[in-house]
Parts: sequence; C-alpha cells; structure tokens
Amino acid sequence: MEVSGKRAMELLERIGFTRVAGSPEELRAAEILKAECEAMGVPAQLESFEIEDADIETATLEILEPYRQAYPVTGYKCAKNTYQGGLEADFLYVENGNEVDLNGAAGKIVLVNGFLRLPLFRQLMKAGVAGIVTMEGDLRDNREETDLSTRKLRRTLRAFGNVPMVNTRVLDAFDMVKRGASKARIVLKNETVERTSHNVVAAITGTEKPEEIISLGAHYDSVDFSKGVYDNGAGSVINMEVLRWFRENPPKRTVKFMWYGSEEIGLEGSWAYVKAHTEELKDHRLMINVDVGGPVLGREGIAVTGAEDLVHYLRYATQVRGFSAEVKQQIYSSDSIPFADSGVPAVNFTRFGAPGAAYIHNRFDTLSFLSPQALEKTARSVLAFSQDMANAAAFPVKREIPENMVKEVEKYLYKKELAEAEENN
Repeated sequence: MEVSGKRAMELLERIGFTRVAGSPEELRAAEILKAECEAMGVPAQLESFEIEDADIETATLEILEPYRQAYPVTGYKCAKNTYQGGLEADFLYVENGNEVDLNGAAGKIVLVNGFLRLPLFRQLMKAGVAGIVTMEGDLRDNREETDLSTRKLRRTLRAFGNVPMVNTRVLDAFDMVKRGASKARIVLKNETVERTSHNVVAAITGTEKPEEIISLGAHYDSVDFSKGVYDNGAGSVINMEVLRWFRENPPKRTVKFMWYGSEEIGLEGSWAYVKAHTEELKDHRLMINVDVGGPVLGREGIAVTGAEDLVHYLRYATQVRGFSAEVKQQIYSSDSIPFADSGVPAVNFTRFGAPGAAYIHNRFDTLSFLSPQALEKTARSVLAFSQDMANAAAFPVKREIPENMVKEVEKYLYKKELAEAEENN
C-alpha cells in the first residue's frame, strides 16, 4: 500500500475545524484520529492530562489623555487582575524595550511591539511597569476580516512577575501612538481554571527488536479562529498515512505514533507524554516530528536536533531518492523539544508555504491553499526515512544530543533564566 495524498486530504477535511487546547472540539478531533487508527486495525488510546487555562470576564483598554477613546482588546489569560475600577496610569510606548526605552517606565502602562517573549518580559518586570499592552496584525487589516487572539501569560514568564495585560491590533496601537496617548486605564478580570486535553497514542510492535522504539509525532490542536489544517492537521494526517503503511508492512522496531494535544499553548501534550512515560523513554531511539504541511507553493525542510552525521545522512538520502529538502542541524519549536530535552534525538519534517502563499495562526489557515499532491510529497519523505530507521540492520543514530544542540534546547527553554528566578524567589 502506498501513501495517498487524496486519502490524507479527506481526513484533513474531517478534522479541519477550530480545536483549541482543552476544548470539546479538540477532544472531538482526538476521537476522530483514534477511530481512524482503529478502523485500520490498530488499537489506539486517549491519554488525558490537565492544562492551565482561564476564563476572562472583562478586558478593556481606554486612553484617558490627551483624548478619550476605548479600543478593542483581549485580556491575557492568567495575567494579574486589576482592582475594581481598573488600573489607571501614564501610558508609554517602549519600542525596543531596552534600557533607554524603559527609563522612567516604572508604574506605567507600556505598549510593546508584537507579542512578548521572556527576555523582554523580564526587562519589563525589572523596570517595574504597572501594565502591558501587546499588539498583533498589520496596518492593512480589515476589522471585519481579522480576529484578535486571546493570549496566555505562561508560567515560564510568571516566574518573573505578573501585571495586568491586554492585546490589541496594530492599527489601534498605531492610532494611540500617532495621537500621543499619555494616560490609560486597563480593566482585567479573569479566573484560572484547569481543563483536560488528550494525546492519541497507537503503536505497531516491532517484529525483531520490539524493545527499540521509533516515535512519530504531530500536534492536532489549533489556535483560536483557525481551522489549523496547515498548522498542524497536515502533520497529523501525514503520520496517519505512515501508520497505515507500517500496519501493512510490520517494521523490525516498534513504531509509536502520537498525536499531541495543546501544543499551541506551550507543547503541553508532548511534555505530558514525556513526563508520564519516563521509564519507556529510555527505549526511544529517535523522535520524528511533522509540523506544518500541504501548501501548493512551498518548500520542504528537515530540522535535525541531533548529531551532524545525521544531517549528512539525510542530505544524501533525500538526493538519492529525489526529494528536494533543505536539511539543517537545529532545534524546531514543536513537540520534538521535550524529547530532545530528555536525550532523544529528533528529526522534524516541514513544508513551509512560500511567502504570501500560506497563512498560520489565523482565520485564513484553511484548505484553500493546500493540495493532496503537496501532502503526499511530504508523506513520502517521512515514510522513506521512517522505513530506514525502523528497519535498519543496526540502528545508525546514537541516542544522545550533541553539546551544541543541548545548549540550543536549554536556550529555547530559558533554563538559565528560570534557574536564576527560582534562586531569587
């Protein structure tokens, strides 16, 4: 049996609905994937885990001086609530968020470019800001055709502090700065809650070396408003095609398939799997991850979080087989990270859309720019590599992460900064 882009697209259509972390829709997608496994005779399980979320009751932003105007915003989940009546303070646009910008920012509501990563948030907390406004989108946005996402202040950032935070559109941030906004009021009220998310797990037991495990992963959740077919229903259905092939052609080594929930809010599903399977993890030889795929106009990429010789192998193998792909040694911001952090080498397969030919994390991530042919192209590359690894006479990849990649993973996870924060708290 060959992989089929047409069959993959049909499954993608079935899970092509918004399915955010911990929602009934996410569970519905998990059940569809589980049923697909079982329909081909492969038992599958749903493994539940708890995630942190929040219900937002109120989130507003109003400029008070030198003019009065309220702007549409969403509140940050798990950010600090304001007191009754809200937080009223001077308003400051901090641009780069460096020492010059933050001079005199203490006690003010600050507007920053884009959304927050830990280094900037850490600087804002050290500067003593009272509230934060982030922005998204661009000046060409049409309000009726764009959505304003709800973000979460993750635990990683909260280790350094917590203040009221809201998110607005770039076009509204532009208006505030152009009109010289100097005083503002934020009102935020939200309540932290726990929700249940799920991983879908299936396996084909190896015929000769069942104790050695190759795992294939893809996340199946989406963000608000998005159908999430490019990111990452595509990876989910590609891996289903690989599972179908191994069902018909049993491998020498055990091949496990995991569809992870809640990736979009911090790789929660893969972290949950790694933590729940610590004993089993020592038998994992390699993790293969597929994240984003299917665009008609695009390019194939392979990111190796492992030894340099695996990069060379993949470069040779793709050329021998006629697969066009850019192969690099690097980390990839997806479910391979928890495995690499646990010492399991990882290979990430992607098909990124050409500039202007694909949309991610918004309402335009739909089937309109994807094709069965593009899905099949990536699926064939993933399958060929998986066959090599699962059926190798002697496993060629050392179960270790080279020092340069260890440092990159630690940098991605902000381990040094978090250790310092823990010491100071």
